[in-house]
Amino acid sequence: MGRILSTIFLLYAAIIFIALMFVALPFVLLFSAILPLNTGKRAILIVLRTWAWLFSILSLFWVRTKNKEIVDLNKSHIYVGNHGSYLDAVVVCLSIPQYFSALGKVEITKVPVFGLIYKRIVVLIDRSSKESREQSVNALKKDITNGQSILIFAEGTMNKTEKPLTDFYDGAFRIAIETQTPIIPFVMINNRKLLPRKHPLKARPGIITTILLSEISVAGLSLEDVPALKKKVYDLMEEAIIRNSPAN
Repeated sequence: MGRILSTIFLLYAAIIFIALMFVALPFVLLFSAILPLNTGKRAILIVLRTWAWLFSILSLFWVRTKNKEIVDLNKSHIYVGNHGSYLDAVVVCLSIPQYFSALGKVEITKVPVFGLIYKRIVVLIDRSSKESREQSVNALKKDITNGQSILIFAEGTMNKTEKPLTDFYDGAFRIAIETQTPIIPFVMINNRKLLPRKHPLKARPGIITTILLSEISVAGLSLEDVPALKKKVYDLMEEAIIRNSPAN
């Protein structure tokens, strides 16, 4: 798409995003106010999945998911995915087949409207604060204990490089081992091309494909195995991104 068309398309998508956020906000505020915490978060996730589906259809950022059938829905998982676009929040709402609690940066709460919803559904983390990091880890462990799955972008922030992935933090893998919760890696393909983090005015419509990879057991592993586990997941995800990414 030419630059002018891309700008018009991005503006159109932004209007759709904001309009749907205003529609979702009253339901989010209501559910968080009148329902118990866990029940409220589940209800809010249903609202967000509806919001994500409508945004995907109307904005022409379509999402498809492969391998949902391999996920055992009767047990908790730690979903570990790549992070390269503002579209990722929409994609995970549609692609993750279980109810989940996500780890998210506290800075996002400052975004108008979206921030009000964001802080009611994610476990917030301020990576500059050791206390915040410890609190977020404990909150995620508690969610797992309560039978929930969790989602962590192991890169910690959006990938702004030309590489398929940037270095992973240890957190997801430490939690997996400490709680003996299996990991399901997943990759989002084409997200960075449809809405580039560094060049958003190059936005264009298209299909984002989420590929769920096979479950990785952590049974019997200790914290000494974190580096090897992290490398195993990194290598699997990197290979999947390279193998499935379009040539141009």
